Amino acid sequence: MARPKPETFDKQKTVAENRRARYDYFIEDKFEAGLMLTGTEVKALRAGEATIAESYAEVRDGAVWLVNANVPEFSHGNRFNHEPRRPRKLLLNAREIDKLTGAVERKGMTLVPLSIYFNGRGRAKVELALAKGKNSADKRQTTKDRDWQRDKARLMRERG
Repeated sequence: MARPKPETFDKQKTVAENRRARYDYFIEDKFEAGLMLTGTEVKALRAGEATIAESYAEVRDGAVWLVNANVPEFSHGNRFNHEPRRPRKLLLNAREIDKLTGAVERKGMTLVPLSIYFNGRGRAKVELALAKGKNSADKRQTTKDRDWQRDKARLMRERG
């Protein structure tokens, strides 16, 4: 029997976060995926240098790839330094890849990276979300709900 997955992931050190994704997409499901990296990429990530704001993931040839994520070159790297925006393979179970493939092809959903972090064992991981895009009316409603929650909390604090 398979070990149950925890609800939240073991994030020890968050390197990069895509805060805009929660505004632009409805998050349906989240996955934790490993990253296939070279040595200088890991060193650059440990230094906290990465951006995933304009990146996405795609299923290609039975594998999931992180595309357009920027991990800048390591400052003390030599001629074996990595290419900053190369596609990086994500490590997932075959069952998870099948689930993502079906959702992307049939339901028209998108794979969006939410964050890159190091877990408790020191491994670089990506929090990947299966998401559906929002239109402008949905974004306005999200903003309205967030503002109302903030005002409601302020009123409750003032009235005791």
